[in-house]
Amino acid sequence: MNLTIQEVTAYPAYIPVMLPLGSVKAETALSCVVVEIVTAEGIVGHGYTAITDEEVVTAAIREVVTPALTGMDALDREKISERLYWLLSPRGQTGYASHVVSAIDLALWDILGKATGQPCWRLLGGARNEVPLYVTFGFGSLDRDQLRDAATHLKSDGVTRFKMVVGHQALARRSHNRDLRAAVLEDVERVRTVREAIGPECELYVDANCSLDPTWARYLADRLGEFDLTFFEEPVRDNDVVQMRELRERTGMPVAAGQNEGQLFRFRDLLVGGAVDVIQPNVVICGGFTAGQKIAGMAQAHNVEIANGGAFPFHNMHLHAGLAHGGLVEWHLISVEMCKALYSDLPERNGSMLTLPETPGLGFAADRDALRDYASRPTSRGCGKG
Repeated sequence: MNLTIQEVTAYPAYIPVMLPLGSVKAETALSCVVVEIVTAEGIVGHGYTAITDEEVVTAAIREVVTPALTGMDALDREKISERLYWLLSPRGQTGYASHVVSAIDLALWDILGKATGQPCWRLLGGARNEVPLYVTFGFGSLDRDQLRDAATHLKSDGVTRFKMVVGHQALARRSHNRDLRAAVLEDVERVRTVREAIGPECELYVDANCSLDPTWARYLADRLGEFDLTFFEEPVRDNDVVQMRELRERTGMPVAAGQNEGQLFRFRDLLVGGAVDVIQPNVVICGGFTAGQKIAGMAQAHNVEIANGGAFPFHNMHLHAGLAHGGLVEWHLISVEMCKALYSDLPERNGSMLTLPETPGLGFAADRDALRDYASRPTSRGCGKG
């Protein structure tokens, strides 16, 4: 079988999303890049990355990565990963490079699955054929009444694990006279609203998206203690290792982080530094499955749980189903709707569980017409995820 890489194509997309949640509707948009790799045998693999500027990633793939990959064997994932490291981040820089590597790596694993007739989760180890989900629904655009209605609707649909946003870009908006204390106090009431709606039997998570400083993160954690949170995700700017460790120790609040990290040494530092109770490699950002399984191995050696943070469950489900140390997968409602615009044959959520497909590779198909359509549209300058 000839799996020499012949073509590499990057499709940027900026996708508007309308999210219905019972009586509540949320509207936003997300950016991403889909990569298509074609081998001499005619096997096609698709990779993906997001939460970044899609035009920068696309340009890097077209101008830098494609010439380096053409003619290589698609099965040589470690060789390709190492080559791309030295090509894109030769001094360990974090940033766009890991997004590029992630998209390429996922496409290579998709090819491997199709070449062997196996789904990626089984190639990664086949630990289980379904994964537990938590549902991210509590976006900053929703007011308290909308949060209550959305949470009630999801609970009636079998959801038992809920995540909501706090912080609301507090640090980023300081130059616009953002009152951090007011933002944090409003968060307390928003969390109270959701906890009352879902009851004590359901799990509740909060995510600050690195938007608080240590003082206000601690202030918020102290006031959220009564709501029995499962973890506080990305509480502090820059995923500061020392500050997150101190937050854990001083408040007793479990901390999660890692969804946007893109180098192995960053995950090592979070683990060795005692900064997290849950570490969150996101395969569309951290370097794909090749890097994700290494991060999971480090976490297992430190007896630290892993979970999918940063959305995009249809790629991350393979890592968590494949590995015995796998954990929760994030069913981020906006990213799910985004993926529906790009792919067919996506698996459906069943309450708070997701069954993995037996289809070879990633298990779902890219819609080439949709990719070309989105790639031809005006692109974004924003890359948030709700």
